[in-house]
Amino acid sequence: MEERTRAYLRGRFGDFYRRNDVVLPPRADDREWGYIPWTSGPDTTMVRHKSTLDLGNTAAFLERERPRHVYFSAGFYENPGASTMEAKGWRGSDLVFDLDADHLPNVTLGEDSYAEMLAKCKDALYRLLDFLETDFGFEDLTVAFSGGRGYHVHVRDDGVHDLEREQRREIVDYVRGNELELETLVREETVEGIGLKNPTTKRVLPADGGWGRRVTDRLGEFADDLLDRGEDDAVAYLSDFEGVGEKSARAIYNAVDNNTAAVERGNVDVHPAFLKVARRSVAETVDAEQAAIDEPVTTDTNRLIRLPGTLHGGSGLRVRRLSREQLDDFEPLVDAVPETFVGHDIAVDVQDERTLELLGETLRVRPGVVSVPEYAGVFLMARGAAEKARE
Repeated sequence: MEERTRAYLRGRFGDFYRRNDVVLPPRADDREWGYIPWTSGPDTTMVRHKSTLDLGNTAAFLERERPRHVYFSAGFYENPGASTMEAKGWRGSDLVFDLDADHLPNVTLGEDSYAEMLAKCKDALYRLLDFLETDFGFEDLTVAFSGGRGYHVHVRDDGVHDLEREQRREIVDYVRGNELELETLVREETVEGIGLKNPTTKRVLPADGGWGRRVTDRLGEFADDLLDRGEDDAVAYLSDFEGVGEKSARAIYNAVDNNTAAVERGNVDVHPAFLKVARRSVAETVDAEQAAIDEPVTTDTNRLIRLPGTLHGGSGLRVRRLSREQLDDFEPLVDAVPETFVGHDIAVDVQDERTLELLGETLRVRPGVVSVPEYAGVFLMARGAAEKARE
């Protein structure tokens, strides 16, 4: 990035901070703070191990320094400004989750547009929130668009603050479905009835919640689809499953046909061959419904995370705090565009042809000096795709 471009962005970031208030997180004085300035050179330099006492008034600091990125710690400490983690004196941490579109299994880099990537990441966010709110019962959640490629979720329920790394790792494993198998989910229930000399058992999925509910729902959809196909089509379909021949396929169809309600309740013992379908459904459910979070972010009790309300120096978009009511209608490439950069055009020198989707419009820019809306120019310059044109 040329000095002319860097100076322009730093100045306009300062204009943004003069016009916008940034709300600090709870217990701001107990947290470590860090930022990345608009320094020259190919590498960014993190300034960290700062406290609010070191930074002074936050609004004045942002207006004065006009940082490229701003971060605060998930952890809170006795001495947050100490220069080493040992000296800080850890007192607890929020539970933080990071969803990055680049890391999602259903995102194809180089094919999906930025807007498509963010849309898929929002779907992943809904899945994560279902785990956190429904499975874990967390209530004090803050959701934020990262300003870049995804979303952050901060959990601040009292019970999470003292969790150690290994306990946080268990939560990661759960929401990602790591090593989840049918045998880890099913439980045995006793079957009693008239004419049975000895009670028997059956294996069922715990369909009342958690991963058991998710797998049971998928098995119910599978049963409906199988019966809609009819026997011959269903047998041909099942025969394509790994390890399932025509004889087993017909047995599975008949078991589902005769025990549809049991399958929909999570009974996987309707026939021995049906276990292959149940195991397949577990794997498919994990693939479809896991929350592909960035694991190190959640397990790191000292992690620095972006401050909502600030600007992302790699996009020029605002890190937006979102309520659950706002989330459905939130369009990141519209609602996170700062008003400071809307209303006039600037000239930038574009390196390669690009297509941008911002503020509900599609803009194609060609290489060379072009005039574009400032928000588009800031986006291109922040991402290293353009330089500020000479006046």
